[in-house]
Amino acid sequence: MVLAARIGEGRVSRRTGKPAARRRRTAEEARREILDAAERRLREAGPEGIRLQEIARDIGISHPTILHHFDSRDGLIEALQARAIERLQSRLVDVLTGAPATEETAVSLIEDTFAALGDTGLARLLAWRALATERNAAEDAQDPLLRHLTDLVHSRRVRLSGVAADDPAMREDSEFIVRLTAVATLGDGIFAPILDAMTGHGDDVEVRQRFRAWFARMLLEHLDRS
Repeated sequence: MVLAARIGEGRVSRRTGKPAARRRRTAEEARREILDAAERRLREAGPEGIRLQEIARDIGISHPTILHHFDSRDGLIEALQARAIERLQSRLVDVLTGAPATEETAVSLIEDTFAALGDTGLARLLAWRALATERNAAEDAQDPLLRHLTDLVHSRRVRLSGVAADDPAMREDSEFIVRLTAVATLGDGIFAPILDAMTGHGDDVEVRQRFRAWFARMLLEHLDRS
């Protein structure tokens, strides 16, 4: 049976400032719109900006409707995090398993990773959840995403440059490349404005973009040498 979420009357859209039209949504549509609204709030105001009543008002639904689909604020945040990571992983897997990439494609992939973690607020959300809860962050990270990406990176190196697949040192090198990229993209996503200020740039988006491209080229140079 298809569930539907009904919009209440007299609610105001945050985007238009006008009362939201009354309509029915399927369960899938309701979940997607709630997650989209939560994503906008995360990007604009960070993790603390994810407030259920405000999200409900943004899209013209009732607060209990969000609870119906996600049980709690934490449930919504977990779903938001899972969707964002799934999108990023899909993009990375598509490139790493595809045809040989040009330098431009590889740089674009690294820049996309920076953007997916930093510009969307995902890096801040991951850090906030790790620091603000009593749970062990390592226990929450059950999906071996980095190990899977390491496998893909190493397999690609073996296929394209003849690196020995069973060489433990080269396998570890592939793992460290993935780990360094994760540290750099997460750290930039959390601290970029602070780092810009400490280096005398202020909130300079162009400097940030040049750093991302420089980091990507540095990784490519390392891969070429090895």
